[in-house]
Amino acid sequence: MAQHILAEADVAFARIKARGRGESGDLVVGICMALSVGNLRATLAEYGRQHDGVEVRSIDGSRSRLLADLTSGSIDVFLTAEGHSAWDGASLPLWSERVMVALPEDHFLCPNPIILWPDLAGARILVNRRDPGPDYEAMLRARLGDRCGCTFIGHEVCLDRLLGFVAAGLGLTLVSESAAAANDAGIVYRELHDDDGPVRIRFAAYWKETNRNPALRPFLDLLRGPYSDTAPSLSSE
Repeated sequence: MAQHILAEADVAFARIKARGRGESGDLVVGICMALSVGNLRATLAEYGRQHDGVEVRSIDGSRSRLLADLTSGSIDVFLTAEGHSAWDGASLPLWSERVMVALPEDHFLCPNPIILWPDLAGARILVNRRDPGPDYEAMLRARLGDRCGCTFIGHEVCLDRLLGFVAAGLGLTLVSESAAAANDAGIVYRELHDDDGPVRIRFAAYWKETNRNPALRPFLDLLRGPYSDTAPSLSSE
């Protein structure tokens, strides 16, 4: 009986040590970006390989909700578009991605190899209230002006549903290149350009410095590695 108790104690102690090293436990990630391909998917895959004892759970939703969850400690880290003044905790600039225009396959802009801002004047534009949709909308309004003749249709849905509306011919929308990697039937993707070339949006990680979850630090270390860059970011200025 004593040997059995000692064996159970050894197992429990090993679990505690593993959790303290970030090798077990769980990590809750708030996500407001596409997972089809790209750096986020690669990061999660690599983290899973290195820390297969950690259960990674994801939550999506509006920016305000996920920032509130981050403040309350309901999530460990929040990945979204860079530059949120509402957050005064820790942050890490990550990669940038090209901005793409998602068009119905019979749209008159489809023959264009690239899309310029003026090409979007007068368009029916579907704007997602979830990140990074508000950033795209701010950029569109700043670049096209109030007299551009555009009709902006607001939605608060997951990305695949929004793209379904595009495929149905209900309008066009802006997405990141990782979202455009999904081969959606009925949709054509074109790069959005300005005078300097492809328009890009940068993402960032946000977390609380007081977070003591040992599983968080290895994840942040991965993000600091090959997935950061210094490309210009999308701005509404």
